[in-house]
Amino acid sequence: MKLKLIDHNEKYALEQSLLTLFPGERPVYGEITPEDTRWAIVTKRETADAVTFTTELSVDGRTARRSHSHPLSGDGYEREGQRRHALGLSFFAAAREALGVAPPWGSLTGVRPTKVALALLREGGRAHADRVLAETYAVTPERRRLAIEAAEAGQRAATSLSPDDVSLYVGIPFCPTRCAYCSFVAQSVERTFSMVEPYLDALCAEIAAAGEVLRGTGLRARSFYMGGGTPTTLSAPQMDRLLGALEANFDLSRLAELTVEAGRPDTITAEKLDVLRAHGVTRLSVNPQSMNDAVLAAIGRRHTAQDVRRAMALVRAAGFAHVNMDLIAGLSADTPESFRASLDECLDMGADNLTVHTLSLKKGSRFTLEGTDLPDADAVAQMLDYANAALRKHGYAPYYLYRQKYMSGGFENVGWSLPGAESLYNICIMEELHGILSLGAGGSTKLVGRTADGDVVIRRRFNAKYPKEYIERPEKWRANLSAFAVFYQVRE
Repeated sequence: MKLKLIDHNEKYALEQSLLTLFPGERPVYGEITPEDTRWAIVTKRETADAVTFTTELSVDGRTARRSHSHPLSGDGYEREGQRRHALGLSFFAAAREALGVAPPWGSLTGVRPTKVALALLREGGRAHADRVLAETYAVTPERRRLAIEAAEAGQRAATSLSPDDVSLYVGIPFCPTRCAYCSFVAQSVERTFSMVEPYLDALCAEIAAAGEVLRGTGLRARSFYMGGGTPTTLSAPQMDRLLGALEANFDLSRLAELTVEAGRPDTITAEKLDVLRAHGVTRLSVNPQSMNDAVLAAIGRRHTAQDVRRAMALVRAAGFAHVNMDLIAGLSADTPESFRASLDECLDMGADNLTVHTLSLKKGSRFTLEGTDLPDADAVAQMLDYANAALRKHGYAPYYLYRQKYMSGGFENVGWSLPGAESLYNICIMEELHGILSLGAGGSTKLVGRTADGDVVIRRRFNAKYPKEYIERPEKWRANLSAFAVFYQVRE
């Protein structure tokens, strides 16, 4: 789409709106010509206390013009958010008029729609939140309900936390093979087996240093999450060593949960499960993504649905308190009918957490690079609508959600659980309720605090991205731990 900006340079906010309303189109900036059939002119007018954006937009001969104003207040950061809000609503209103349709999340473009829902809940309660999400943001009824219920779950979780709580994350960036939709920092063990032991050596060194930092700040771990990659790619002795290092270096007496992703069923053995149970793991995540063998083959998995059934039988026998299973709507070779069958079977297997993702086409994934044929937005909508209804019927409720760029149909990822089975870690990281100390390659530490005036302050620190760099450059994680210590000592 050809875009022209007048009296501003708010490209980021404009491109987020474009991505939501016109998926697949890329921005081209310049003067509008008679040859352009899809274009938008976005103009800003600003005074000392208000900003107005006007969008004139044309789609194949259908033209609309809409404006939106917003008061300006606060510091520069707050004003920038207010400008982006006005621009987004202006562009959305014009696009909706020209197209005659709107995406399920209306004009909301951010990763965390629950942030908007939570602010509205605090302003005036559930009815007020529902009304504003409908009238101002044009969010559909089911998405409004998802956002409000997830925000309420976040409110409940926040009341259980203490000021000296943080969460821990440990990343294991290895998988048996690489999935076709994946762009995460994960190495295939087939190619990098020799790197696993040196990686564990480096990780245990960081764990020891991080434990010392946490003791120095007076903070204690409230939840723990080991993700990846696929942590259960590690052997049983390697997992025993890693969890032993955590126990030796951190005070885990306040842990509400200890989660390990056992995402690939072809990595799950009774021996590994025994190690996890011996170290007090309370929550296991088994992620088939689909229970259809044709879909599993299409996404590059080397296991079958029967392997998932075998793995879940082992997990149930091991007696973990909570078990999560993941499914992805929108995968290659999947249909609404086969997705429904996958969801029904996961429900039958007894997981008390089910996370329903929508496929996000990452730039580095094989799906994106090879232009794989995928279900269209209507098919994905049918998958998600079925999941929402079926999960509610079986007593599950949404407790966290988030969105990503390039998601099929502009939908969402939702974590569902039975009452009392919510993952505190997932809520804390999505709602930014407290700090997350992330260890290992690709770790993203989130520092969350408050100023003397009570305003939330969030900072991020990143470990080296790839395992080889992480092993060879320990100075990077040492600098991040020093920043963590400084941030929390200042705010005591």
